[in-house]
Amino acid sequence: MDIARFQDTIVAISTPPGRSGIGIVRLSGPQAVELANRVFRPANRSRSPLTQRSFATCYGHVVDGEHIVDEVILTVMRAPHTYTTQDVVEINCHGGIVPLRRTLELVINSGARLADPGEFTKRAYYFGRIDLAQAEAVADVINAQTEQSQKAAIAQLAGRLSEAINTFRENIISLLVRIEASIDFTDQDIEMITGADIAKGIAGLREEIGALLATAEHGRILREGLKVAIVGRPNVGKSSLLNALLRTNRAIVTEVPGTTRDVIEDALNINGIPVTLADTAGLCDTSNIVEAEGVNRSRQAMAEADLVLLVIDTSEPLQEDDLKLLAQLPACGIVVMNKEDLPTVADSGKVAEATSIPVVWVSAREGTHIQDLEQAISSAVWEGKTGDGEQTIITNVRHKVALQEADAALARATGATANGYSEEFIAADLREALASLDEIVGKCLPEEIINRIFAEFCIGK
Repeated sequence: MDIARFQDTIVAISTPPGRSGIGIVRLSGPQAVELANRVFRPANRSRSPLTQRSFATCYGHVVDGEHIVDEVILTVMRAPHTYTTQDVVEINCHGGIVPLRRTLELVINSGARLADPGEFTKRAYYFGRIDLAQAEAVADVINAQTEQSQKAAIAQLAGRLSEAINTFRENIISLLVRIEASIDFTDQDIEMITGADIAKGIAGLREEIGALLATAEHGRILREGLKVAIVGRPNVGKSSLLNALLRTNRAIVTEVPGTTRDVIEDALNINGIPVTLADTAGLCDTSNIVEAEGVNRSRQAMAEADLVLLVIDTSEPLQEDDLKLLAQLPACGIVVMNKEDLPTVADSGKVAEATSIPVVWVSAREGTHIQDLEQAISSAVWEGKTGDGEQTIITNVRHKVALQEADAALARATGATANGYSEEFIAADLREALASLDEIVGKCLPEEIINRIFAEFCIGK
C-alpha cells in the first residue's frame, strides 16, 4: 500500500451533483486546514481556520483573489477525532454545480489532490478507525434501498459483524495456543489438549459460523433486493397486479391478450424488503415471432427470480396452461388468485391439489387484498423470522465466501482429529480458517483486493 499517498491532502465534492440547498467540499490530510485557509475569507477578519477550534464553524466566503466565489460555512475537525483520523475541513457551499466546482478547483490549485473513489473511508480503514467490514458497510448505508437495508448496514458499520468475526478468531487462536503448547512442550508439566477437547471446540465454532452463514440469503436480499417475477397465461391480470402493487399505472392494461410483449420492471418497498417486480408476457404456445420472443424472456425472468407470483384468473375455468404452470412453479412461489371481484369459476380445489405453496386471493383491478399478498411475499422471504435488520447478518458475498472457506478448513481439522492425525496437521487447518476470517476484517488481504473494494465507492466518501 502506498503510504505516501495518505500524507497527501485530498479534496472532493461529497454531495451528489445537481441543484440543492447546500453542497459540501471536503478536505482531509496534514494540510487540510492550511489549504482551506488559502481560499477562505472569514466575515469576521479576527477569526481564521488556522486557530479555529475543532468542530466549530465559521461564516465567510470562498475567494479567488479579491473575487468572491461563494458564501459558505466552513467547519474544521482536527485529528485524531475525525472520520479519517486526519485533519478534516468541510466547506458548505450553495448546492449548484458552479460554486462547488469553482471551490474544488481553487483548493486543488492551492495544493490539494483530487481524492480517489472511497479514499476518505480508505484512510479511516488504513489508520485503524474502522476495519474492512465496517468500511464496506459505509457503502451499504449509502446504497440502502429500504429502512431494513439501512438497519443491517448500520449494524455492520457499528461493528456487529466484526465483533462476531473477532470472537471466532479468538476461539481459534485459543485452540491454536493449546495445540502449539502440546507440540512444543511435551516434556513440560502442563496439561495437554486432547482430541476430544479439539473436536468439541471446533464443533462449537462450526455451529456459530453455520448460524451466521444461514443469514446470508436474507442479507443478500436486503443488500441487492428481491427479484419477483409475475407470470401466468395471457390476460389473467399480470399487468394489473403490477400496477396494484406499485400503486400507479406503470404497465398498459387492455382486454386484448398479449398486450405485454416484453418484461417490464420496477422497484418498490414491501415491508422493508427492496423488491424488483418484473411483469412478463403471457406464457403460451404461439407462432408469432414477436410474441414468442416475449414468452422466452418471460421464462428467463421466471428462472432468474427469487420469488414467482403465478397469476390465475378466477373468473374463468382453469385451463391446461394454468395447470402446466402450477406444475412448473418453484417452491419459492405464490399463487395469486386474481379477479375475486368477479364471480368465481376456477376450481380452487384443483389449485390446492396441484401445489402446496401459498395461495392468496386478490382483485388487482379493485386493489383489494393487495396487502395480504405483500404479507405473503414478506413471509416467504423471512420464513417466520423477524426480519430485523439490526441483527448480525451476512450481506456481502465476499464475507459469505470467506466464512464458507473458514468452515471448510474447520471441517478438515475435524476430520484430521477424528482420524488421529498429528497436531501439526490440525493446527495447519486452523490457521487456514483464521486466515479466511482475517480476510473479512481486512487483517490479511492482498492490496489489489482492497483497492478493488474501495474503487466501488463514490468519490468524496
